[in-house]
Formats: sequence, structure tokens, C-alpha cells
Amino acid sequence: MKINRLTASFGKLQNDTLRFHEGLNIIYAPNESGKSTWCAFIRAMLYGVDSAERSRAGYLPDKLKYVPWSGAPMEGTMELTADHCDITLTRSTHAKNAPMREFSATYTGSNVPVENMNGSNAGELLTGVTKDVFRRSAFIEQGSVGVKNSPELEKRIAAIVSSGEEDTSFSEADERLRAWQRKRRWNRRGFLPDLEGRMDGAKRLLREMDGSVAQLERLDAELRTNQQEAQRLEQEVIEARKRQRRDALSRLSQGRSELHASSEAHDQAMEQLSLRRQELRESSFGNRSLPELEREVRKDLEELKGLGEPQLNSRRLIPALICFALAVVCAAFYSAYSILPLIIGAGVLCVAAVLLFISYNHSRQKVLAAQERRKQILKKYRVHTPKEIGGALEKLRRLHAAVQAAEEQEVQARNLYENVSRQQNNLEENAIADLDFSTGSSEAARLSRELMARRAKVEQLSSQMAAIRGRLSAIGDPLVLSSSLTCMQEDYEHIQAEYDAITVALEALRDADREIQTRFSPELGKVAARYMSAVTGGRYEDVLINRDFSARTRTKGDVVARDAEYLSAGTLDLMYLAVRLAVCELAMPDGEPCPLILDDALVNLDDTRFKQAIELLKQIARDRQVILFTCRRQDSPHPQPAAETA
Repeated sequence: MKINRLTASFGKLQNDTLRFHEGLNIIYAPNESGKSTWCAFIRAMLYGVDSAERSRAGYLPDKLKYVPWSGAPMEGTMELTADHCDITLTRSTHAKNAPMREFSATYTGSNVPVENMNGSNAGELLTGVTKDVFRRSAFIEQGSVGVKNSPELEKRIAAIVSSGEEDTSFSEADERLRAWQRKRRWNRRGFLPDLEGRMDGAKRLLREMDGSVAQLERLDAELRTNQQEAQRLEQEVIEARKRQRRDALSRLSQGRSELHASSEAHDQAMEQLSLRRQELRESSFGNRSLPELEREVRKDLEELKGLGEPQLNSRRLIPALICFALAVVCAAFYSAYSILPLIIGAGVLCVAAVLLFISYNHSRQKVLAAQERRKQILKKYRVHTPKEIGGALEKLRRLHAAVQAAEEQEVQARNLYENVSRQQNNLEENAIADLDFSTGSSEAARLSRELMARRAKVEQLSSQMAAIRGRLSAIGDPLVLSSSLTCMQEDYEHIQAEYDAITVALEALRDADREIQTRFSPELGKVAARYMSAVTGGRYEDVLINRDFSARTRTKGDVVARDAEYLSAGTLDLMYLAVRLAVCELAMPDGEPCPLILDDALVNLDDTRFKQAIELLKQIARDRQVILFTCRRQDSPHPQPAAETA
């Protein structure tokens, strides 16, 4: 296989073109000019871009790392020659989440598709190896000269140095056996620990069932005893309650009779008091206070005594009438005879008559006032004479005494009623207390509490027995559980035998791997030593390679090979380049070889070893196309190869 031409819209490449020829192609370009991008593009054109890769710390997948800077879709073409046919590979992007998923392979200059080639198998058909083997052999990325082991590469190398079959790998077989072993036991996980736990659980359940059955029998006997005692107490409680109710009702009935009698006596006393008060209100003096009334009576009697019995005296009116008549006579004589003394006498008589009349009227007013006052006082007491006032007062005293006696009788009746009422309340409270069959102090209450305690015990025992029966029901049939335990023990023995067999198989596999290793490492080391000697001018003659492709090297004068830690960066790169070239020679299939692609793999070499490495690559380029991307110019008389960018 030979790559002829690349055109890429990939990362920083914007429809850039790169042409190659047979033999050694050295592409010089400074740092950050796109050398690694071209290498990644070659890999993407052969094997596609993995859209399932995810970003992680320190790593960015190709689908994100090489998104075209121009914003155009990721796409490109590769023109190559394989099996004497010119083929054009094209990859393009229709969906952003599937970069370069669209693929076509046609014979160059036509639309005739290459048969049986698609985007998934194109790289393996053209190079003869999988992507994983290609990246670990013929594709040397920048900073990754060393070879990392993988099951695919291991299969390839083992096939070459042993059976020729490429479907076996110690790592895969070892990992598969270990996976089987871990399924059976891995610390506290796996089939065996799971069975151990289940068997322990089954044994525990059987022990629990045996204990639960014994406990259930004991609780059942205790339950029957408590039920019988509860029935006996229930009969005693019924009889005690009957007796207590009869006694309470008898006391309450007697108390109600006494209360009714005292209530009737109080009602009669109230009725008598009401009658006496009514008589007092209907008396002459009403229901006024007796001391106050006595004071008022004494005062009124004294006033009546002072008034006496006033009589109107008409004798004072006669002189006034006489004087008036004489004055009229004098006035008549004067008018007849015009005697001056007569008119003067008439005037004097008139004045005397007026004065006498005024005196009479004044005395008359006093008599009338006294009479009116006397009438008012007598009317006040509803009597006709002052003597009757004393009799009315005596009657009032008797009425007040009767009212006072009625009040005292009412107070006594009321006190008696209240005492009887309080006694009745006490009787009712005592009856209520006696009829409280849960918290009282009576025999019925005591028996009721004992009965409640027995019933609570019965309920508790029933609940415990129900819980035990529920657990037994949940556990299941002991025969089934014993049978299941037997099956689990048989499975355990079978899986334990498998575990022991896998352990033996792992040991045998390690022994076989060590035997293959004795053939694997020398064969690969022999080829690597030849390349190491070529690039170091014969200074290093041996390369010892371990299974993980770590290597050591030895000079002609050394007795012991040097580990990688004791080599310079340039020598270390040369050693791993020799190992990589040996892997490429052994791992790649026979027939038309695929190109060897190197991305700044010689950056740590000095001028001498750089030239030696170039010479080695020229020798390799006689059999396969070699493409070297480097930032270092070759100071040699040989012209620059005809690789170019456009």
C-alpha cells in the first residue's frame, strides 16, 4: 500500500493538499504547522473518527480536537495504491455528532466502488491490521515512540512466534479466567460468598423456626391460662357491679326523698313568708322599716298634739261688718247732709272694718292650714283620730314580727334544703365514683382493673403469637427450606470445584505464557537489536524486550543491560524506535506492506544519530513507503524528497 495524495478539511487544515511518493518522504515544517494534524488525518481516513469517545482530564478526543477551525464540516480524501490499483477514499460529515461518518471508496478516476470496502473495515483491509495494532506498530505518534501492549498486538506477535493463530492472547485469556474467578469469589462478592450468605441465612431461619415453634407452644399455654382467668374475673366483675349499682341506687333514692321533703318544707316557708310580706305591704304603713316608722309616728303625733283641733272663730268677722255698716251709714248721711265729720268718721270706720276683716282672714287661713295638715297626717295613716294611729302602729309591729318569724322559718328551711342538697350531691358523686369500674377504689373497680390487665395480657400474647406465625409463614415450609439448603450446598460444592479448577487453569496459563515468552521476547529482541545497531553505528548490539514491551539495551562493552532510566533521551528514543520498527516488521502482515508514518520521532537525536536514523529509514523505505514529519532539517547532501503541500 502507498499513499499518493491527501486533501483535508481537518483541524487547522483548510482544504490543504499533501502529495507523497514511493520510498522515504520527509516533510519538514516548524512547530504548530500541522504535522500532527496530518498524521491524525491519515489515521482518520483509514479507520474513521470514533464518535463515542468522551473527554476526560488531560485528553480531548479527535472528534473535538480536530474540528475545522474554519467552521466547515470535517472531511477529506486520500488517494492511494493498493494491490496495484489506484483507490480514492472519501470521508465527509453530514451530522455534527458523527464526524466523517459518510464514506466512499472508488477506483481513482471513476465512480466504480471498491467491492466489500466500507468505512468500518477500510483501514484493516488496506493495512492488514486493526487500528489498535496499526497505532502500536507502523504509526508512530509524537511523544509515543514507546510501544504499549494490547491484546490485539499480543495476538499478532504470539501468532508469529508460536502457532500462527491470531485469535489467542494471554492477556485476554488471563483476564477472562480472572473474570470467571471473580464471578465466583472476589473478596466478599461473587457466587460463593453469595451462596455462603444464603446458606447461613437458611440455617439461621431453620434455627429461628425451631425456636419460634417452641416459643409459640409456650405462649399458647400461657394464653389459655390467662383466658380462663379472664373469664373467671369477668363473672366476678358482673356480680360486683350489680351489687354496687343496687347499693348506689338505694342511697340515691333515699337522698332524693329527703331532698324532696326539704324542698317542699322550704316551698311552704317561702309561701308563708310571701303571705306575711303581702299583709305587710297591704297594711296602713306598707312594708316600711319599723324603727324608721316609729320615729315618724312619734313625730307626727307630736305635730298633731301641737295642732290640737283647730276651729274657725267667726266672732272676729262681726266687728268688721259693724264698722263697715256704720261707715256706709256715715257716707249716706254725708251725701245727704254734707257734714264733714260724717265723711271722716265713715273713712275711719272703713279703715277699721278693713283691718278687722284682714285679721279675721289671717286667722281663718291658719285654721284652714292646721285642719288640712291634720287631715293629711290622719290620711297618711288611714285613720280618723290620732288615737287610731297608735293602734295601727301596734298592728304594724305584729305584722313585722310575723314577717320576721316567717323569714327565720324560711332561712331554716333553706339551710335544711341546702344541707340535704349538698348531701345529695355527695351521694351522687360517691355513686359516680362507685360506678367508675376502672379507677375507683371499690371491689368492682379492683376486679375490673384485674380483668383489664388479664385482657391486655391475652391481647399481648395473641399479638406475639400472630407475629411469630407471620414470621413462620414468611419463612415458609421448613421442608422446602431444608431442601433449598441442600440444593445450595450442592451448588456451592460445584462452584467451589469450578473456582479451584479456574485457579489451576490460571497457574497452567501462566506457565504456558512463560514458555511462549521465552520464544516471543528473543525473536522480537533480535529484530530490534539489528535496528538498534544500525541507528547507533554498532554501539548497542542487544535489546531485551519484556512482555509489556518495556526494553533494556546493552553496549558491546557492557556485561549487564541498561534499564531505560539510565539512558539519555536520544538513546531511549532510538531504543524504542528500534523496538517499534521490529514490531512493525513482525506484526504487519506479509505481502504489500503498509506505509510507516512517523511524527517527530527523531526530535531528541543529535546530528550523527539523526543521519544514521535517516539512513535506516531509507533502507526500510526500499520495501515500504516511509513518511516522516519533522521540525528538524536534514543537513545532508541528499536532496529533500518530493513531498509537498498545496
